[in-house]
Amino acid sequence: MLLIPLSTCRVEVLPREDMFISGHRLSVEIADEQEEHTRGLMFRKRLAENRGMLFVYEKDSKLTFWMKDTVLPLSIAFIASDGVIREIRDMEPLSLNSVRSSRNVRYALEVNQGWFRDRGINVGDRVQLPASQRD
Repeated sequence: MLLIPLSTCRVEVLPREDMFISGHRLSVEIADEQEEHTRGLMFRKRLAENRGMLFVYEKDSKLTFWMKDTVLPLSIAFIASDGVIREIRDMEPLSLNSVRSSRNVRYALEVNQGWFRDRGINVGDRVQLPASQRD
């Protein structure tokens, strides 16, 4: 018999806040702790439209993500501390390949794959961060 600790499989939904990009509202879960960064959207079976996860870091750095145990096709935007989108990349479900920002950034935003493209959101656009993240 194989026993798997429930804590490794549990899907925990974090509190949500609204943010805006080019007039589009997005309800995001805020991942600002190391454990939340590590878990991300793993084990989720779906992500509702106009929902996402905002990864928040204490300082600007080059960020690296992967899709281990993540079955959802996602797009990621790497966002500078001033709210400007520096890169947008698509990520493949269950891939162990690293997706790394080429520049130092403060935030990463994961959404359903194609969400940015379908709304005409591009590199250089500025996001209005959730209220808890504004200086």
